[in-house]
Amino acid sequence: MWRDLEPIGRHPDSGGYRRYAWTAADVECRAWFEEQARARGLVHELDRNGNQWAWLGDPAAGDAVVTGSHLDSVPDGGAFDGPLGVVSSFAALDELRARGVEFTRPLAIVNFGDEEGARFGLACVGSRLTSGQLTVEQAHRLTDADGITLPQAMERAGYDPAAIGPDPERLARIGAFVELHVEQGRALDLTGDQVGIASAIWPHGRWRFDFRGEANHAGTTRLVDRRDPMLSYAETVLAARRQAELAGAVATFGKISVEPNGVNAIPSLVRGWLDSRAADQATLDTVVDSIEKAAREYADAHGIQLDIVRESFTPVVEFEHALRDELARILGRDADPGLRVPVLGTGAGHDAGILAGSIPTAMLFVRNPTGVSHSPAEYAAEDDCVAGVTALADVLEGLARR
Repeated sequence: MWRDLEPIGRHPDSGGYRRYAWTAADVECRAWFEEQARARGLVHELDRNGNQWAWLGDPAAGDAVVTGSHLDSVPDGGAFDGPLGVVSSFAALDELRARGVEFTRPLAIVNFGDEEGARFGLACVGSRLTSGQLTVEQAHRLTDADGITLPQAMERAGYDPAAIGPDPERLARIGAFVELHVEQGRALDLTGDQVGIASAIWPHGRWRFDFRGEANHAGTTRLVDRRDPMLSYAETVLAARRQAELAGAVATFGKISVEPNGVNAIPSLVRGWLDSRAADQATLDTVVDSIEKAAREYADAHGIQLDIVRESFTPVVEFEHALRDELARILGRDADPGLRVPVLGTGAGHDAGILAGSIPTAMLFVRNPTGVSHSPAEYAAEDDCVAGVTALADVLEGLARR
């Protein structure tokens, strides 16, 4: 499975993946998912929001156990973020069949669409639509860098977008959702554990900072006569780093757009996107408020107009304690100290976090020895991946045979 999926959407120069929602690479990944489902005799289903499902048992029976993740990527992303969860889900099902396990609850594997938000600027579009956290009107207003709307992109990829929207009937069928994911950090590597259980997802959001100045000639305009928005933006980037360090949080300006974007031109507009995350809401508010205050002070000092827009926000997500404790019990945390599974928080968002407000959800993490993610250097050793498959199979067996 890994070899078949590996080349799809991989850029020859960077070695990273460009599997953006509703592009040719995404469509090819979707075809791969359907092929894996049908090869195992599972019923493949495409829901109203473009998410893919592979069912074992009758979905209408309800109380289903669902696992899976996503197959899209960030720009030049790594091979494991998302795909490891999907591949491991199929592998876990193969393992359970080899064990001769018979389920008393329906089982499904899911590929949620547009989790990374790389094309339309909003993460977890598929699960947000399904859970009602993204309205139809908001979805219709999403556009990519070329001005193509989400419905247009879906239609061009061969899917009818007319039915997108909340899907409470589907969520009502699900009794538990467990997502396996490569760890996006080094906590497990530092403790020497192959697999961990998620406790919570930090609150996080994205803010757009628009610094508007005056375009002018880079060679003939005196420094004192300039209204250069790049200076205010650069100072804000440094302020974000300082505030995050003081608070024990993270703050990143990772995307920038410049107009007119000429080497010999002072910019008229610098647009930067802030991603900030913290362990609790109060800390996150303090960090973002401090960054905004600093940005406005820098903008005023340089005669720059500044607009700040919060484009997305996700509050802290505490995974259901009962399900989390059940995973720990199944994996032997209390039975054998040698099998103790660490419980850890994460600053990364996931579909499991979006769905947590509607259904019981939990997550498993697989060790990442470098801690690198959203990069071609992202990596997990094969024996750790196998340990993740075994852990997921144990969890699914424990939950689906109750």
